[in-house]
Amino acid sequence: MRETFFGLREEEYLQIKDALGREPKETELRLFSVMWSEHCSYKSTKDLLALFPTKGEHVVQGPGENAGIVDIGSGFGIAFKMESHNHPSAIEPVQGAATGVGGIIRDILAVGARPIASMDCLFLGPPSDERSNFLREGVIKGIANYANCTSVPTVGGLTYYDPCYRENPLVNAMCAGLLKLDKVISSGASKPGNVLILLGSKTGRDGVAGAAFASTQLDDAVKESKPQVQVGDPFAGKVLIECTLEILDKGLIVSMQDMGAAGITSSAVELAAKAGAGAEIYLDNVPLREKDMEPFEIALSESQERMLLAIEEENFDAVKALADKWNLECEIIGKIITEDKYVLKDKGKVVANVPASLLTSGPKIEWPKRKPAKVEVKYPKDETIMLERGDLSRLANILYSLPQFEDKSWIYEQFDYMAQSRTMLGPGNPVAILYVKEIDELVALAVASDPWRCAVDPFTGGAETVARAIRKLAVVGSYPLGMTDCLNFPSPEIPENFWSMSEVVKGMAAACREIGCPIVSGNVSLYNESPKGAILPTPAVCAVGAFDSNTFLKSNDPDVSDKLFLAGKDGQLQASAYQRIFEGKLTGPVEPLDFDAERAFCERAIKTATLQAASSGRCVGHGGLIITLMRMTAKAELGCEIKGADEKLLFGEGGPRAIYSVPEAKTKEFLNIWKGYPIREIGTVINNKGIRLI
Repeated sequence: MRETFFGLREEEYLQIKDALGREPKETELRLFSVMWSEHCSYKSTKDLLALFPTKGEHVVQGPGENAGIVDIGSGFGIAFKMESHNHPSAIEPVQGAATGVGGIIRDILAVGARPIASMDCLFLGPPSDERSNFLREGVIKGIANYANCTSVPTVGGLTYYDPCYRENPLVNAMCAGLLKLDKVISSGASKPGNVLILLGSKTGRDGVAGAAFASTQLDDAVKESKPQVQVGDPFAGKVLIECTLEILDKGLIVSMQDMGAAGITSSAVELAAKAGAGAEIYLDNVPLREKDMEPFEIALSESQERMLLAIEEENFDAVKALADKWNLECEIIGKIITEDKYVLKDKGKVVANVPASLLTSGPKIEWPKRKPAKVEVKYPKDETIMLERGDLSRLANILYSLPQFEDKSWIYEQFDYMAQSRTMLGPGNPVAILYVKEIDELVALAVASDPWRCAVDPFTGGAETVARAIRKLAVVGSYPLGMTDCLNFPSPEIPENFWSMSEVVKGMAAACREIGCPIVSGNVSLYNESPKGAILPTPAVCAVGAFDSNTFLKSNDPDVSDKLFLAGKDGQLQASAYQRIFEGKLTGPVEPLDFDAERAFCERAIKTATLQAASSGRCVGHGGLIITLMRMTAKAELGCEIKGADEKLLFGEGGPRAIYSVPEAKTKEFLNIWKGYPIREIGTVINNKGIRLI
């Protein structure tokens, strides 16, 4: 069946046949197999994604476009989106990660924005595993190579390790861009008569049907599919950025699309369908770098560094002149037509003719779902670290020495995070902060994920994921404008998996509504598994925030003799790194989020930062209070004394909590800000390195 229908389910094939009123041609079937793939059609998650709030006070453009856009004032906006490149990175980590970065940069470019920052969320197997370490080094090299060459700074991110990602690493790339709100490009702005221009590199066979490849389980056969991994050229990517922005600046673009998943087909069909029209493509006009390419290969190639522009035909010579200036290919490869049709012509023959709206609509699947009888994740116990529970200092040092909590500077030092000279706070901090010099404002970016909590309590884990990003913003002094997500899950066809995914999304949606942060863009990546196992449910998010003033609170700047205050209650040992490492398991459920407490926390945290009522502050996250303290003091080459410590205080996770270092002179002001919220003094910053429990 897979061979006959090119990956389409039989009922989908019959649906296509019925809609066409005839047997589809082979080329047409190949088009549908990619356009109706999970990666392009979101057929398993359409109803779930509809749960997200997508509108808000600051939202200019929400889901459905190449990127979401939020208003940052004075006529400017930030365009941003996160996407996955998981399967390609598992096969060819350098190119998989590099083209993931390149693709998300072009998504930002496609709405008319200049890319100004990127971030990455990496989920990898244990680095002690040879294969996992190979993937890790390749992925980081790929990100650095592409981002550095395009002068888009990599300003932050996260790197998490778990055995579940050994065979199926997750590489999620986020990009943010700056644009004038009166220059926004809509993918639905084209109209019949516009010509379609391929701008950029020549087309080859790399990445043919890559979207369909990304919608299958990573078995041994799929791992041999290296031709389906795209090959990037970051220098061509940089030239494409500058050329496209120059064409845009001269007002020559009606609409445009990045040529990513499904290549020419997806780009042309989406432009046409959103305009309520159709498209005709002349494959003979497509500049090729390989001989004897089949029509479907040209139509579905995901060769990189290409944009599809819709322009007025009389402007072609002007566009061509700019492309020649930048030494880029520029050809008319089609046009927007009135009829609802997607037509491929090759050597004078029509090789495909199907409704454009049918290609973009796709099926919708509601998979069966079933709550697991018991949710518990087992981990191998390392007998070398199974120590006496009473020795909290040794437990803390063991936890801090694990790859999960290692100093990540060896990673981010490979990135040019100061490119474009906007980075005020970069990698090594919980939040990245950019300076928008055009309007003298700051913008904050914060990523978050909690796959372990999502695994044992999906609803609360989804809510916690959203809340973590917003808490990070609040502690530096920023309020949220909007959020993008990347939803990484295993096969939805297994009822327990679909139940888990549904609960995670419901939890995320609830948190977005309650805390006031709409989802403006995102991506879904399913079938992240191999015959050796599935990944944990792994939603990743990035929140974009603004400031009421140009001040922010740093996270690594405590002073000697500062008092240490914990804002918030103790966390929980369930679903924590402590439980995972020292008990060899994860269990749930965990305590649900108190959204009143979340709002109260954020309000006080923003005020603390705005009034500079502390030397430094940091959210308590993975690893609990002890890891947060170690990170805060290590950067300053200081230490601290903690009194009254127990396991729950030191290692508990979850909920709105932050640690602040406060000088004596500001203690009264600080405590007044936090009046009415759980707050307690737990220790002092000292001149000696390390943590002393007293």
